[in-house]
Amino acid sequence: MAETATRRRRSGGRAGNARRSTTATIEQMPWRIPVNTDAPTEPLTEEGIAAIHEGAMRILEEIGIEFLNAEALAILKEAGCTIDGQNVRMGRDWVMEMVAKAPADFTITPRNPAREIHIGGKSMVFVNVSSPPNYWDLEKGKIPGTREDCRNLLKLTQYFNCIHVAGGYPVEPVDVHASVRHLDVLYDKLTLTDKVAHAYSLGKERVEDVMEMVRIAGGLSQEEFEARPHMYTNINSTSPLKHDEPMLDGYMRCVRRGQATVVTPFTLAGAMAPVTMAGAVAQSIAEGLCVIALAQYIRPGAPCVLGTFTSNVDMKSGAPAFGTPEYMRATQMTGQMARFYGLPLRSSGVCAANVPDGQAMWETSNSLWAAVQSRTNMVYHAAGWLEGGLIASPEKFIMDCEILQQIQRYFEPATFATGEDDIALEAIRAVGNDGHFFGIDHTQERYTTAFYQPFLSDWRNYEGWNLAGGIWTAERAHRMFKAIIEEFQPPAMDEGIREELASFVARRKAEGGAPTDF
Repeated sequence: MAETATRRRRSGGRAGNARRSTTATIEQMPWRIPVNTDAPTEPLTEEGIAAIHEGAMRILEEIGIEFLNAEALAILKEAGCTIDGQNVRMGRDWVMEMVAKAPADFTITPRNPAREIHIGGKSMVFVNVSSPPNYWDLEKGKIPGTREDCRNLLKLTQYFNCIHVAGGYPVEPVDVHASVRHLDVLYDKLTLTDKVAHAYSLGKERVEDVMEMVRIAGGLSQEEFEARPHMYTNINSTSPLKHDEPMLDGYMRCVRRGQATVVTPFTLAGAMAPVTMAGAVAQSIAEGLCVIALAQYIRPGAPCVLGTFTSNVDMKSGAPAFGTPEYMRATQMTGQMARFYGLPLRSSGVCAANVPDGQAMWETSNSLWAAVQSRTNMVYHAAGWLEGGLIASPEKFIMDCEILQQIQRYFEPATFATGEDDIALEAIRAVGNDGHFFGIDHTQERYTTAFYQPFLSDWRNYEGWNLAGGIWTAERAHRMFKAIIEEFQPPAMDEGIREELASFVARRKAEGGAPTDF
């Protein structure tokens, strides 16, 4: 009955979503999916690609991957893989046959079809920060995350056009019990945003609940939901060479229902992977391809993304390092391997800095430009990440969006157009060698759209900036954060759908939510 009611309300809810937008506290670039027009950076020779592929295949054939999930083991045994307890060895011919079935690109359509995203090819989508347990801002300092903090970060996710996906929990709301946390956060995510949503693969209940809530929010029948991707999940291997029970369970449920999946090994060179970049990348490829092969055996053509989270560690402390030369090279190398296998790529916009300072921005900028260089299709943690993923910060979120807008502007056709009007010989002739271009018609007709307009940069000289009461970038970002939250208006949603979502959440909470005893 609920499904019928949802379908009846569908068209009205979607039309409302298309009409309404948030209040514009700051000027920003319009919503669009950037197209990466640059040739990718390819540090590997053909021989290097072959060597890493050979290493990954030998890991799968000779060493094997631990699959800590009985259902996955049974499926892989049926497929002809060699099973020894929980260790699975698989032949390269079978792996490559399965991986070849995965699509090179696909779309994910959220409740607002205008926010549909394309994954693959030259498309590049940016995802908000996901999963830090702690929150930091200039007023509160570092504190455990709360639902209010999570909601505020979701509001930033909706507000900024350069953020295309509402991934994970932008901060863990530890004031909400883990058994029902997914219900509250997904309700907030689906009502405060109309962008693509994510489900944690932490067992049956969480994934099934999220898929049902996404279906309700989109006004879809079960058949319509399963006909194409409307959400996605991301799983991580337990490096080295292991995939755990709950993630595999949730992953396979999404695969069976036609939803998108991302497989991201967490291979830190010198800790959970060899200290050499080639060895760490080869291990990462093996850990990713084995699960993509599983998906294609279950449902040929299932939309899958190969993820990379390969970086180095500080060998003095064991702490992960991000935005380093090693991180950048590993991302570029994995990009070459993803193209070799015909798979979309996911990487991240990450840093190890503790506060939104210079270190935070140069490490994040390195990570984001490595994503550009590797032709990454899905950039996780693109805004708001601090302390190696232990902190989410609204100031850092806004500062990162400045970089994302610069990347978006970098790919705008106007930045590399070479038509007669762009060469501007007549304008140069008119000014000659005695004058300037500020006031001429050619400039005046184009300057409002010709250049990127930053919302955090202050390009006055020091004296003018200081006399005007200049403030540091993080403080400026904090003021913007407060203004955005104050003026935020959620995207429209049919009230009947909102009530159906609330009713589902209430029922699942009464049933106990999800287990927490993994």
